[in-house]
Amino acid sequence: MIADKMRPLVENNSAIRAMFEEGKKMAVQYGAQNVYDFSLGNPNVPAPDSINQAIIDILKEEDTTLVHGYMSNAGFDDVRQSVAGSLNRRFQTDFHKDNILMTVGAASGMNVILKTLLDPLDEVIVFAPYFMEYGAYVRNYDGVLTIVPPDTSTFQPDLSEFKKKITKKTKAVIMNTPNNPTGVVYSAETLKKIASILLIKEKEFNHPIVLISDEPYRELAYDGVEVPYVTSFYSNTIVCYSYSKSLSLPGERIGYLVIPDQFEDSKQVIAAAVIANRVLGCVNAPSLMQRVILRCGDEKVNLQAYQKNRDLLYESLTGYGYTCVKPEGAFYLFVKSPIEEKEFIDLCKRHRVLLVPGSSFACPGYVRIAYCVSYDQIERSLPAFKMIAKESGLAEKREDKR
Repeated sequence: MIADKMRPLVENNSAIRAMFEEGKKMAVQYGAQNVYDFSLGNPNVPAPDSINQAIIDILKEEDTTLVHGYMSNAGFDDVRQSVAGSLNRRFQTDFHKDNILMTVGAASGMNVILKTLLDPLDEVIVFAPYFMEYGAYVRNYDGVLTIVPPDTSTFQPDLSEFKKKITKKTKAVIMNTPNNPTGVVYSAETLKKIASILLIKEKEFNHPIVLISDEPYRELAYDGVEVPYVTSFYSNTIVCYSYSKSLSLPGERIGYLVIPDQFEDSKQVIAAAVIANRVLGCVNAPSLMQRVILRCGDEKVNLQAYQKNRDLLYESLTGYGYTCVKPEGAFYLFVKSPIEEKEFIDLCKRHRVLLVPGSSFACPGYVRIAYCVSYDQIERSLPAFKMIAKESGLAEKREDKR
């Protein structure tokens, strides 16, 4: 009965969501305080108080037909201009409202731009480890996903492999920084090299190659690490953004696309993206949340809470013998599995610790730990992580190295 394209999605349902659902069942069985669920990137840090106040003020002060009604499929003009102005102030860009398309979060924005760009069998390159839904999004429009294998020493993109993967069928490259699942931030030097490779390949194949920068974690960077703005490095860049993490609003589904004037055939691409937003069924981004972004778009969540979580978890786990690149951004640790991946996941579950396998990000042999949880949960979980280290042989290996 169901469509053939849906069958593999049903059979390989998201490991992240499956683990999240299992965690809810375990919480009923053992008590929520005794289950340590690190599976889902669901922000624990609350949205700024100004968000709730803005919703109340908007409902009191603004015309109900404006708040709840239709607008241009691209979004409210004043909201789009506000987003453009914010980007211009922060990143010395020169955007205007017509460069901004308000979307139903970053996932919708990604689907909008892929529908706009892809013809059947066009290739889209991703850097492993990557957010696995990218594959589903590309296949939605009959594209072909091409995976650049990871450099597990740094988790920066392997640029020598990247060059080899670009073909005459390459239409786009998806990049995610700060990265889910590693927390790595791609440096300005890395971005310059990516841009240089793409410019050479554009000339070689005589057609544009689009760089899609997926940036839901842009505002979550630690220790003064800069997250460079990609459009300054490469003209054919589209930015896909969400307020889900920066304002702790994942359930409100609000974000935007940036399509710069410097982008090749930008006016046609912008017009097509607006139509794609409509025909995909989104029609427009949620009107109330657009009005909230107009008032609160530059607000920030408590970044120090995430950094405190990162520091406790990273220092504790590496102290127990686990191996992990220290995250510069986002809210994930990507930890090397000390034993076979599935065996390790099962061992963790026996201690009621729920993690996501690295194979879910095309990087087997690792696990992702989402530390966007309460500090108390991390503290309570540490004895379990220590026992898991002992049972998986990490403690002995650590002693042998001394």
